Amino acid sequence: MYEFTIIVPVFNEEENLKRVEQELTNYIKIATKKTKILFVNDGSKDKSQELIEEICTNNSDFSFISFEKNCGLSAAIAAGFKHTETELVGYIDSDLQTAPEDFNLLLAEIENYELVTGVRANRKDSFVKNMSSTIANGIRRAFTHDGMDDTGCPLKVIKTDFAKNIPMFKGLHRFLPAMILLQNGSIKQIPVQHFPRIAGVAKYGLWNRLLGPLLDCFAYVWMKKKYINYKIATKG
Repeated sequence: MYEFTIIVPVFNEEENLKRVEQELTNYIKIATKKTKILFVNDGSKDKSQELIEEICTNNSDFSFISFEKNCGLSAAIAAGFKHTETELVGYIDSDLQTAPEDFNLLLAEIENYELVTGVRANRKDSFVKNMSSTIANGIRRAFTHDGMDDTGCPLKVIKTDFAKNIPMFKGLHRFLPAMILLQNGSIKQIPVQHFPRIAGVAKYGLWNRLLGPLLDCFAYVWMKKKYINYKIATKG
């Protein structure tokens, strides 16, 4: 019945979840693929889980999984990939600094690619946040040669077979395009809208936006050298 699953990682976002419900409900009505929503509650300590359960009870297109404790964004995305049964999977942050309707821009291109990612145009973040992201993206490109300008953009669509083959570890959510390239897949980036955070608290500071990703680059280089990639020719 469904063709596309949107993963929504959640960590202490009680102030945003009602807006998430409204925006994604509106998007489902205009989506170019039959769409369902999967919340992944990453061990929230506020009322997020209570609100998620209420939303899922009221909307048949919404479901959830919940972690016992906080494991991080990469773990939430990996769990979402594992529990996706549709042909296509995407994700969006629960702060809604990107617009769900822009998924249609990505879906329009996904037939010819294995991953299509947004690039945040006219970012509405602070100077320090923008500059640290620019530096981090430059460092990551030097290591991965993926050609992507904004891998931190929380708006992506991936063919699920490829998403499930990504060996996830902490911080690797920034390397999703590079991991698709390791599978000999093709990738594309498309400008999307960006908005300031209007509720809740940002979960990333200078360390996990700049210095953390630098260390993750070395993990990626090690993985690239060890990565096993094969295709079945025949079977009987």
